[in-house]
Amino acid sequence: PQGIGSPSVYHAVIVIFLEFFAWGLLTAPTLVVLHETFPKHTFLMNGLIQGVKGLLSFLSAPLIGALSDVWGRKSFLLLTVFFTCAPIPLMKISPWWYFAVISVSGVFAVTFSVVFAYVADITQEHERSMAYGLVSATFAASLVTSPAIGAYLGRVYGDSLVVVLATAIALLDICFILVAVPESLPEKMRPASWGAPISWEQADPFASLKKVGQDSIVLLICITVFLSYLPEAGQYSSFFLYLRQIMGFSSESVAAFIAVLGILSIIAQTIVLSLLMRSIGNKNTILLGLGFQILQLAWYGFGSEPWMMWAAGAVAAMSSITFPAVSALVSRTADADQQGVVQGMITGIRGLCNGLGPALYGFIFYIFHVELNELPMPESPSGGSVVAQYHLQQNAIIPGPPFLFGACSVLLALLVALFIPEHTNLNVRSSNWKKHCGSHGHPHSPQAPGEAKEPLLQDTNV
Repeated sequence: PQGIGSPSVYHAVIVIFLEFFAWGLLTAPTLVVLHETFPKHTFLMNGLIQGVKGLLSFLSAPLIGALSDVWGRKSFLLLTVFFTCAPIPLMKISPWWYFAVISVSGVFAVTFSVVFAYVADITQEHERSMAYGLVSATFAASLVTSPAIGAYLGRVYGDSLVVVLATAIALLDICFILVAVPESLPEKMRPASWGAPISWEQADPFASLKKVGQDSIVLLICITVFLSYLPEAGQYSSFFLYLRQIMGFSSESVAAFIAVLGILSIIAQTIVLSLLMRSIGNKNTILLGLGFQILQLAWYGFGSEPWMMWAAGAVAAMSSITFPAVSALVSRTADADQQGVVQGMITGIRGLCNGLGPALYGFIFYIFHVELNELPMPESPSGGSVVAQYHLQQNAIIPGPPFLFGACSVLLALLVALFIPEHTNLNVRSSNWKKHCGSHGHPHSPQAPGEAKEPLLQDTNV
């Protein structure tokens, strides 16, 4: 079945929204279960769990991206959403199994890779930056209300109801993909059967990285993504726990923080991103986003008061323009039948960061003795002040050492991004991709063997 209507960005947006809305509901319950399950070295264990998930995502992303180029996007949207949401019901059944399945689910936790390829199938170049920004903004929008709703329902009715509601929304997302989402990849670009061969080279993430190394421009982009997303992945895995346990935020304050940050991110990734892409270009938009990220991480690193966290959060919203701008730039280097491969490559690098970042942050917290041992849960303002005072006594100069490390990493990313050319010769780019990714091509393509490929995207000043 082809779904409802013709393929559109709105189909992808709804898939992303429902998936992350379900997980957003579990923000407060997850922090409680994490602390109860691992009362000692909580940050370290959190980093290891998220690290294993990220490494598995890195290993699987190229294969899923390449398979979606051959077999279509819809099947892999269904597969990634199902396995990403599979751990949700286990939270109340068995916390140990819950965290174990979260780790293993990283094999299929690459929904963004398939969604960005879906969007690339159905948009033109002048629409793509805005479309990527809309998808990224939807991720933020899904977190505007869901943590607050989850915290309220958990306080009034208990966490079991929150888990049931999150499971129901995940099932709704799966049903939406089955019934409503049409296939975006044209029939002429897909084989008649599911027997199309996929080589080991396409499934090997390290082979993909070697291909990246043979193309200097894509290499610069990928290094920029790695250095900028490494601290972001570590921050995302531990920051809400950090606010809750170390800075003394209540569950309601954490939910409000996420909501405000989400609203500002939506504005940044739609209106602000569109204006910046038109006025200063793709590359300068990336540089501006990296500059905001450096400021935000340094502020988190030295911030010792709750108001500093709120102020830095506003800056963090502006830094969210980086990834959609990078995705738009990467899509300009690939042909129509390579979008899944290149987006899978970028998602694979982000998956590697999702593995290394949380583990690195957890290890730095551990080195600097930022622990939760024998500390009360900050359910009241007095409890929060005890935690904050303990923390400030331990680290008076640098309250959040991992965030300062992250600022240094993003500074390196900014220096690398300066060497990315604003304009590229896409005829050369297209032939390079054809040469280095030849095994990813489709034998059923109507193009003649000796015919030069028409580049999908034009070299224009956005």
